[in-house]
Amino acid sequence: MTKRVAILVSGGGSNMVSLIDSMLGDHPARPCLVLSNNADAGGLAKAQARRVATAVVDHRPYGEDRVSYEKQLIDALEAAQPDIICLAGFMRVLTEHFVNHWQGRMLNIHPSLLPKYRGLNTHARALEAGDAEAGCTVHEVTPALDDGPILGQARVPILAGDTPESLAKRVLTQEHILYPAVLQRFAAGVTERIDLA
Repeated sequence: MTKRVAILVSGGGSNMVSLIDSMLGDHPARPCLVLSNNADAGGLAKAQARRVATAVVDHRPYGEDRVSYEKQLIDALEAAQPDIICLAGFMRVLTEHFVNHWQGRMLNIHPSLLPKYRGLNTHARALEAGDAEAGCTVHEVTPALDDGPILGQARVPILAGDTPESLAKRVLTQEHILYPAVLQRFAAGVTERIDLA
């Protein structure tokens, strides 16, 4: 049975585009919704251009009331009946209640080689630490930030003269390869970790 995939974005949606485009042809999943917390997110127009349904649940009217906000988020998602949720640059920290609601069905991509550098500013932190390599990780989402079982990683060397921006660009190229590869396996019921050079 083909799995239905909802993708959550806050910005331009480059990882969302790589996921949607990968679900063409012979694939165990299909996109059913792209949802954003930001009506101006560039990813919405890109999803619409690919004939994928979109929705916006703006977090701002809810202030600090994350429970009420997430209730609206859950309602919007459940209307689309996804089997899998992919976070693709969704810049909201989700509560334990929301995560538990979708436990075992929600993926995230993070721009570091977890467990290193959870949270923000991952590329600058890797450079400051003098690391020889950086990369990205796709993992199942759990209530702990950037935690959960690792389903795949891709590595890139850190080069002399790298800046956070130049490193981010090379890592993003790998994100666009890794995330679709992991989603295809996950939708087919395969959860063994993969590692890309």
